[in-house]
Amino acid sequence: MTAAETEERCRAVVRKAEELVASAMAGRDASHDAAHAFRVRDLALSLAREEENNNSSSISLEIVELAALLHDIGDYKYTKNGVEDTTVVEKFLEEEGLEEAKRDKILTIIKGMGFKNEVSRVQLADSSLEFGIVQDADRLDAIGAIGIARCFIYGGSKGHILYDPEILPRQDLSKEKYMGKDEKQTTINHFHEKLFKLKDLMKTNAGKRRAIKRHQFMQDFLTEFYEEWSGRA
Repeated sequence: MTAAETEERCRAVVRKAEELVASAMAGRDASHDAAHAFRVRDLALSLAREEENNNSSSISLEIVELAALLHDIGDYKYTKNGVEDTTVVEKFLEEEGLEEAKRDKILTIIKGMGFKNEVSRVQLADSSLEFGIVQDADRLDAIGAIGIARCFIYGGSKGHILYDPEILPRQDLSKEKYMGKDEKQTTINHFHEKLFKLKDLMKTNAGKRRAIKRHQFMQDFLTEFYEEWSGRA
């Protein structure tokens, strides 16, 4: 197979992945819909190109793009039993004829990139540049202006209280506690429990640079929120 044929084959797989994302994530609230997956893909490719310009290591753009596109299809927040499920992704990658090594790499990235793993302090299963790029892209979409919008959309979809000064942010979250649905939660507390922590968890230099502006935007927003809530503004 020539280089041109290989490239066309890769683009065909990506187009089918886009179709799968649009179908599998249809009907979700806008915090974790297909548009989120497409933004993460675009961010990931942009980060990858930036890292390539400043890093001697080679990066598989195919792995980055497919992992970014497919990362939320089996998100535990949207499965019937509340457990992460990569069955659909595994079947898709196998049917599209990707080599086993590429399939394993993509699935490892998807399974390891969630914040729930970070709070449990589990050792990363993948420390590659591809993993860091996809994870950083997903986290960038969770902060800044879009991150704020997604946070309130998700909180509203779950019926969370907007804010209650009597309900304090949870400290020393475990994986189980973070994923738990029984505790009363507020949308504003999510900023303290997760979103404000993401800037310092970025893995790539490109991700770290971009996170600074988005993080500051969230801080300014919450300062204004508290002033308005208390009647000071």
